[in-house]
Amino acid sequence: MSIILRILLIIGAVGLMAVVLRSIKKSRIQIEDSLFWVSFVGIVVIIALVPAVMIFFARILGFVSTSNFVFLCVVGILLIKVFTSSVEISRLKFRVNQLAQEMALAQKKTREDNEKKLPFEEIVEPFKNTRI
Repeated sequence: MSIILRILLIIGAVGLMAVVLRSIKKSRIQIEDSLFWVSFVGIVVIIALVPAVMIFFARILGFVSTSNFVFLCVVGILLIKVFTSSVEISRLKFRVNQLAQEMALAQKKTREDNEKKLPFEEIVEPFKNTRI
């Protein structure tokens, strides 16, 4: 793996770590979600500092260039993250729809209950002219 690729990996990892930490500080990302990105940054730094591991696996799997194997690994990890995020978004959309339906039913029931009750004026009107 060339020194330029290793330097780019480290610069990219540091930049990504800065973005993740800033997002945590501004409460734009939950700490649980940031664990993936911190782990990802750690893996990228390890790959950049110890390229022998990637060279070994690239040769075993038949890659001509180690950088191609590194990019394949990064793309694969990010695809897995996108898929898990899509699953989570779908689950949350379903839950939002479910809560909206429950809320609509509760509002309808409250409206119907209020319509069954007599307005305050109709209850008080017969007693307005009486003296105590």
